[in-house]
Amino acid sequence: MSERPYVIDQMISAKSIAARIETLSSEISNEYAGTNKLVVVGLLRGSFVFIADLVRELDLPVEVDFLEASSYGNAMESSREVRILKDLRGEIEGRDVLVVEDIVDTGHTLSHVLRLLKSRKPAKLHTIALLDKPSRREADIKADWIGFSIPDEFVVGYGIDFAQRNRNLPFIGKVRFTE
Repeated sequence: MSERPYVIDQMISAKSIAARIETLSSEISNEYAGTNKLVVVGLLRGSFVFIADLVRELDLPVEVDFLEASSYGNAMESSREVRILKDLRGEIEGRDVLVVEDIVDTGHTLSHVLRLLKSRKPAKLHTIALLDKPSRREADIKADWIGFSIPDEFVVGYGIDFAQRNRNLPFIGKVRFTE
């Protein structure tokens, strides 16, 4: 990847993200009330900050597992070919499952992951995405809970990267190239 200079303009503040997670976690806790243990599946790598904050707010017994799927590599555009790079460690058959995604863009990754997980026969299977770009959707998929709907911008921060950089920003920002 060539090193094109860029700046990051803040789109969603850390405070706004925290407030939205509080609301979402309350809704999820209500949906899964009575479960003996919710398996929260984070899609790596972009969801790791979101999942950490989300599970701390859930008023439920939770187990956390991770699945790594890729359709981007270091590119800004999805290849639309989804590869599973790391599978779940635990079994989900007959269990309540919540899939946590950082961003739903074309929808190909989430669609692929849901087909895979449904084949493992969970009791309940829901999805949450921190960010949603509905204008980019190619697959017929929508997360059950959405943190923020955003325009078609390339974003970073709060776990989301650009070529493995900027994951550590506490906010969501859009990348703007300066040349």
